[in-house]
Amino acid sequence: MQKTSARLLSLLSLLQARRDWPGAVLAERLDVSARTLRRDVDRLRELGYPVLAVKGPDGGYRLDAGTRLPPLLFDDEQAVALAVALRTAAVAGAGIEDGAARALATVRQVMPARLRHRIDALPVVSVARSEPRPQPQVDTGVLMALSAAVHAREVVRFDHSPAHPAVREPGSVPPPRRVEPHHLVARGGRWYLVAWDLDREDWRVFRADRITPRAPTGPRFGPRELPGRDVAAFLTGRFRGSDGSSDWPCRGEAVLRLPASAVSPHAGDGTVEALGPDRCRLTLGSWSWPSLAAAFCLFGTDVEVVGPPALREAFAGLAERCARAAAGPTDR
Repeated sequence: MQKTSARLLSLLSLLQARRDWPGAVLAERLDVSARTLRRDVDRLRELGYPVLAVKGPDGGYRLDAGTRLPPLLFDDEQAVALAVALRTAAVAGAGIEDGAARALATVRQVMPARLRHRIDALPVVSVARSEPRPQPQVDTGVLMALSAAVHAREVVRFDHSPAHPAVREPGSVPPPRRVEPHHLVARGGRWYLVAWDLDREDWRVFRADRITPRAPTGPRFGPRELPGRDVAAFLTGRFRGSDGSSDWPCRGEAVLRLPASAVSPHAGDGTVEALGPDRCRLTLGSWSWPSLAAAFCLFGTDVEVVGPPALREAFAGLAERCARAAAGPTDR
């Protein structure tokens, strides 16, 4: 029979592994009597673990939620997953960087050496933004409030600061937004709320760091089907300027006088087809035709437009603007 301390750890690990355990099965797994099992359960309760007795023909035990967080046990895979998640939290823009760092230090301190080596071999690097402004941070309370409203399906009212405050007339205060919150999404170090705007009767995406919730929340609402039913594809489509699709609203083809091997590393989500040693066909997408034409020009070589006609027209407009820019300023 195991010593009492080792047996308590084994019992705690079993209680964490599944919801309900029949008493007889637990006693058999631990190789103890029913009386010893009851004493061990009482010891866990004294240590702060809320172990409930489950009524029924066989009787049993369940590890329930308590008023405070007791020490937990993790297997190797769980410990590694937790450490990686805590590293990632430092670049999530959720305002929990200090807490994540302290939690990671606590977990790493009690890890066996073999697991610490695995964690140290998987560094998560935060790459600084090229522009001087810092990455926006979201108040943890805002995230918790929005998450609770999404889970409860309750209408939310909030103030939403614009990306460019100068566009607002001085002294004007816009009314609060009223939305049905459906998804809270982290993307590229920022948090976004995907919601149905009740006043505009359309889907909208809001930056969470610009949201100031108002209390209380509104009435409950029924589920509404998101276009495409895939929140990741929907959000990608909105950032690309499309509606209801993850594809770019503008897509065109052109032949470049470069080998496919030189174009592929810089084609992003485009497709490259080799046409010979020094020619390839490139298909790209963008949020507008002028921006698409400019994207083809970034490769610094001759471009032969394949189609569609809108892309050819965009090249003509771009050529005129470039010619005026090359001519220099004119007297006015």
